[in-house]
Amino acid sequence: MTETAGEQRRPGQGSESPGPGAGAGRRPVALQLYTLRDQLGDDRPGLLRRLAGIGYRAVEPYDVLTDPDALRADLDAAGLSVCSVHTRPFGDDAEAALRGATTVGAGTVIVPHIPPPRFADADGIRGVAAELNEAAARAAQHGLRLGYHNHDFELSTLVGGRPALEVLAGQLDPEVILEVDTYWAAVGGQLVPELLGRLGPRVRYLHVKDGPVTKEDPNTAVGTGKMPVAEILAANPAVEWHVVEFDACATDTLEAVADSLTWLVNHGLADAPAGSDPLGPAAPATADGS
Repeated sequence: MTETAGEQRRPGQGSESPGPGAGAGRRPVALQLYTLRDQLGDDRPGLLRRLAGIGYRAVEPYDVLTDPDALRADLDAAGLSVCSVHTRPFGDDAEAALRGATTVGAGTVIVPHIPPPRFADADGIRGVAAELNEAAARAAQHGLRLGYHNHDFELSTLVGGRPALEVLAGQLDPEVILEVDTYWAAVGGQLVPELLGRLGPRVRYLHVKDGPVTKEDPNTAVGTGKMPVAEILAANPAVEWHVVEFDACATDTLEAVADSLTWLVNHGLADAPAGSDPLGPAAPATADGS
């Protein structure tokens, strides 16, 4: 059973206070650089240094085809590592995409999008699985792991009574992982903690977002919207990375990026930056005073 968008079940008092098991959701945190795509062109080296100053230690680039050597130099200068990259290792760009991922220091390549019509029925999903499995074999030759990132349609589309993403997961080779975009999954009508439980160890990355859980409205800083963030982040012990991302932002984007990390740190869901004081106000006490 699913809930409609905007009706995600929330633990305790919601995302303003730590949910049960919040400590179990602690993982390394990165930022998907697509969040700052409009600012990166102005001063990428300076913006990356600002991210490091905020407390981020890793990022997820979305373009490793355009001069990956220069991107690697800027990341190194800022002291930022790469948790994974978004790219499409298919067709004529396949080898360049994989080389670019290796150049920036990634170990995992995430396919960011495959068109919705390909998830419309069982035959289409079989074709997607075959393409991803083949791409994973190519990636492995470069020492890379391959994954897939969802949007809403893979969850709202039902094939044989099951969300298309779950049907796809059952046809992927064991080496292929999933990066579940938690916000898009909610927009697609899923109770995200339950979805993550069903997908199990296939899920190794989460895109962490918040907002009104609608398709049209912009995101807000993590902890300020309708997503049960703490419950989601504690739902799947196989997850390796939490990646903050905004498709669009209702406030100043860089401030929301900083506020999101602050909220995660103060709710026990991310480590405080080394050598830093706790970020922002302390999280509210739980019912037992802890």
